[in-house]
Amino acid sequence: MNVILERSKRFCGYLVGIVFFISGVFKLMDPVGTGLIVSEYYKFMHLEFLDFSSGIAAVTLSMAESLVGAALITGLWRRVVAIVTMCMTGVFLLVSVALVVFNPVMDCGCFGEAIHLTHLQTLVKNLILSLLCCASFFPFSALGQPKKRKYVAFSLVTAGLLFFMIYSLLYIPVKDFTGYSASARLAASERHIEGALADTEEYEAVFVYEKDGKKEEFTLENLPDSTWTFVSAETVRKERHRPEESIVTLPVIDADGGYHDYLAATGNAMVVSVYAPGKLSLRKWKVVHDYLVSAGDNGFRPLLLVAASPEAGQEIKDTMAASGDFDMDFIGDAMYFSDYKTLISLNRSNGGATFFYDGFLVRKWSFRSLPGPGRLSELGAEDPAESLLAYSTVGNLFFQAFFLFSFAVMLLL
Repeated sequence: MNVILERSKRFCGYLVGIVFFISGVFKLMDPVGTGLIVSEYYKFMHLEFLDFSSGIAAVTLSMAESLVGAALITGLWRRVVAIVTMCMTGVFLLVSVALVVFNPVMDCGCFGEAIHLTHLQTLVKNLILSLLCCASFFPFSALGQPKKRKYVAFSLVTAGLLFFMIYSLLYIPVKDFTGYSASARLAASERHIEGALADTEEYEAVFVYEKDGKKEEFTLENLPDSTWTFVSAETVRKERHRPEESIVTLPVIDADGGYHDYLAATGNAMVVSVYAPGKLSLRKWKVVHDYLVSAGDNGFRPLLLVAASPEAGQEIKDTMAASGDFDMDFIGDAMYFSDYKTLISLNRSNGGATFFYDGFLVRKWSFRSLPGPGRLSELGAEDPAESLLAYSTVGNLFFQAFFLFSFAVMLLL
């Protein structure tokens, strides 16, 4: 009986640990996005003065959740981890109650951008976690002892988490759960394609039959049996079925307020997005400038999208002109303006690049990993579908390999 009870308690602990670990890793993978979620919570709790710490708080909370989850799964330091888990779950439960009561327009961010829950779903999730914690940790005297090899497992997973955290801080997420993920299509491209298709519509014959007072439509390929009575026939436009696509907008606004979203929707377009221009030094602006010039030389339409007003954009141009290191005619043609929320969703790296082909998002790079002239030349000559597939595959494999490694070590070692 004691063995069954102990195993039941450990199973409940496993479940809580798995939720904590997955939740932490999803948030750790996208520290910029998690920082935005923390900022929303600061606003909700009227703690805007702490907004400067949102990034640090996001990484710290994500890492803490991941480590607590790993400790629960491996069964280490059971009494201490039980107390920490109960405290964290209690805080999460109180916050979720406040979200349900006040119903602010925000996402709970429990799993980053990967899974979106309503406030009520968040409350139910935290209630279930609280019940599982009670089943797993009480009484404290029956928590049991861990196996010594689990210390090795925890150390290996911690090392993996540290590597994952450093990579996520330096580069963009290995797997993108935002609407601006690989293969997303710009709305401007959708309008262009729909217009192009208007002159090439196809039609088919539809036959109306009746049986037992019920009328149904059939095509020539699936006519009904003789028990149905023919009523009429008509010619209708054939629907064009395309795979499910993520349609997103990308505002491209000039200094006079003109809208030019079509610029990134046709041909090869290389978009460098700067969502925090004040954080980009003149040296980094020069890197962006040189990269866009190189992209233009290799057949891409260079676009510099800045989250700023035209007046602030002019100040940036004046600073560039004063340095004498920039081709201001090129900057004048390439620089446009957009909104902060769009640009930080488009690319998590401030000054990162995004490659579009005919309005389809092919791939992204962080500021630290912008491709050189040789690679740009290869990209311009490659089939965009191959580049998109390779980019998505590598990210998915890395993401899956990390989870597989972590759970294999924690559960099997």
